[in-house]
Amino acid sequence: MRLTDHERAMLDGGHGEAAARAMDLLVRYGEALGAERLVETRNVAGAFNASTPSVREIAEDSLDRVFSELNLDSDDVIEIPHVAVPTCQLITGIDNDNFATQGVDPELADLQLRSEQYLGKRGINLMCTCTPYQVGNVPVMGEHCAWMESSAVIYANSVLGARTNVEGKESTGAAALTGRIPYWGLHCPENRFAQHLIRVETEVGDMAEWGVLGYFTGFAVEEEIPAFEGLTDQPSLVKLKHFGAAAASSGGVELYHMPGITPEAASLDAAFGPNARPEPAVYGAAERRRTWERLQNASDRKLDFVMLGCPHNSIEQMALIAELLDGKRIHSDTELWVHTPRAIRQVADRSGYTAIIEAAGGVVMSDTCPSISRKVPAGTRVIATDSAKQAHYLPAIAKVQGWFGSVEQCVNSAIAGEWLGVVQ
Repeated sequence: MRLTDHERAMLDGGHGEAAARAMDLLVRYGEALGAERLVETRNVAGAFNASTPSVREIAEDSLDRVFSELNLDSDDVIEIPHVAVPTCQLITGIDNDNFATQGVDPELADLQLRSEQYLGKRGINLMCTCTPYQVGNVPVMGEHCAWMESSAVIYANSVLGARTNVEGKESTGAAALTGRIPYWGLHCPENRFAQHLIRVETEVGDMAEWGVLGYFTGFAVEEEIPAFEGLTDQPSLVKLKHFGAAAASSGGVELYHMPGITPEAASLDAAFGPNARPEPAVYGAAERRRTWERLQNASDRKLDFVMLGCPHNSIEQMALIAELLDGKRIHSDTELWVHTPRAIRQVADRSGYTAIIEAAGGVVMSDTCPSISRKVPAGTRVIATDSAKQAHYLPAIAKVQGWFGSVEQCVNSAIAGEWLGVVQ
């Protein structure tokens, strides 16, 4: 791998032991990928928090040991300095304000607080969300990033036109200390052209419908890049984040092109570039119905738990949920958890949305979600969610039955205590 003079100096220890270990990891990683060089990044989004039972023992030794072992792949304990470039913490496993409701051990919650103090002193911004682009981390078109979290990566690549692969704890930890990441995959312009065409022949309107289209897309293209034709809706941030999260869950999609919607390809010709345009996969009424049915993993309509907000809710979604719940009450046998970034939670608090949701019997949570925390209310057998991503993962993670539907269907079902949705 070709290194610049500055990168060579970091590798040789001229900028401290932590940077040297990080560069060694990046060189080994890059060579395994076949990358010829590194690229500079000033935007890292990773997982650095120590609030999981599996790392409690090493965290009791030192938080430097946690970072060294989990984020630098080092058996030696390295003293971790301030990060070299802007870096943020993604979603965690614990809501510091609601850990008791989650059923989290108080000692583990205390460890998270200690970990946050450690990370903050080293310059890691504690956004604690799967949607950093909703709370201030918005890379510009063409910017090289080092991001984890599949739903965030597909949004950054496709909607913002930034460039990142789906990274891991180790590579983002090393990038934070060096400002470098291997130049391969979606960092390279020649790898960003479409390989599949999806022709949409049915209306795609609300957020749930965009989630269904995303779920279809992941199965249709797996890990490759689709382009779309036939879309008539101008989707919002909310619709595109749900589309991307679903496509990254049912498949491994990291980039898509929607001419007239996403910025990188103004036309289908531009989307495919030198690639031949293939025969389209059709998404019509029959495909929509089959995909919607595929998202239903339940037979029992009695609901124990309703989860809203994966990816984390925007303020517009919080306002809608509050409007649907205003003056109403969630069924006594059903729990409702609503998930939003902490920064958006503060806006929801001031706008009165949180108070309305809580008056109805719901809980507003931040920093986590049930799939990450692996926590649902005790005794939960049947869930409902507005998230195709949660409908895909949570039944297997929590060993529950799952219903998928719109926000309105989920809220009305929480009030009724039973699933009121129908297959569309």
